[in-house]
Amino acid sequence: MSLNTQPVGFIGLGIMGQGMAARLITQKVAGTPERPLHIFNRTPSVSKEFVAAHPDAAIVVAETPADVVKAAGVTYSMLSTPEAASSVFNAKEGTLAGVSDGKSIVDCATLAETDHQMMSKAVIAAGGRYLEAPVSGSKGPAIQGALVFLCGGPESLFTEVADGLASMGKASHFLGEEVGVGTRAKLVVNSVMGTMLASFSEGINLAQAAGLAGDKMVEIFGQGACAAPMFALKGPKLVKEGGADHATNFPLKHAHKDMLLASQMAKKLGVYYGVNDEAEALYKRARDESEDLKDLDFSAVYEQIKRQKKE
Repeated sequence: MSLNTQPVGFIGLGIMGQGMAARLITQKVAGTPERPLHIFNRTPSVSKEFVAAHPDAAIVVAETPADVVKAAGVTYSMLSTPEAASSVFNAKEGTLAGVSDGKSIVDCATLAETDHQMMSKAVIAAGGRYLEAPVSGSKGPAIQGALVFLCGGPESLFTEVADGLASMGKASHFLGEEVGVGTRAKLVVNSVMGTMLASFSEGINLAQAAGLAGDKMVEIFGQGACAAPMFALKGPKLVKEGGADHATNFPLKHAHKDMLLASQMAKKLGVYYGVNDEAEALYKRARDESEDLKDLDFSAVYEQIKRQKKE
């Protein structure tokens, strides 16, 4: 039976997963009587809230991750950390326990290469197929269906889930049959993004300390060679009258995790990655020394910069 006619599964309804699963429903890839969407979240109340938010969709709340995989042809997984991914995958009634011949897993989390590789080997050994598909994008793009998927694994599976990826994203890149290549691309992207925002935050903080209006500097950045969509999005929030807005789209603690993984990858390859290393240390201080910042958006690195003392 074709994947395009079977029920669809989704594991992990967090900041990213809720938007992604909703796109599968609204774009009719899943959530219809013919193709119900089977979901699992570690906090059951979140699954109930998701069902309530989509009363007209055919959604089945599963008791375990294994139940999702057993019911679906392809199961998408989006968990927030390597620890969460491992726990859900390896549990007694976890994702792997549901895999058998013909089952396909598409994992969209940003993990270490070795995490994806171990899960891929286990899925293949159980008779299934595994596609590594970490995403570039945060909460807003997930809701809008504007994510970018960076994929590694069987090209046949990448082709078969093209409609699902297209419902959740604006672009999908197949980077090779080797699981791990998508993670490498994602870590490069996220580490550059983190260093950009740290540098931008430093610049805005310096400008304000020098008596320049923050909103005017954001406007100037947007008109020159430094213009970037992220600066246009985050800039007005940093200089917002009454205080910066760091409502969480991509948690600072997760941004730090990705930057640390990128540093480790560079060290393993013998590649200089010093700018990222310095920025990673800044995010680490924000995560460890400022309990109020780690769960906010990664733009909260701006608050850490304001608290820094020049050494």
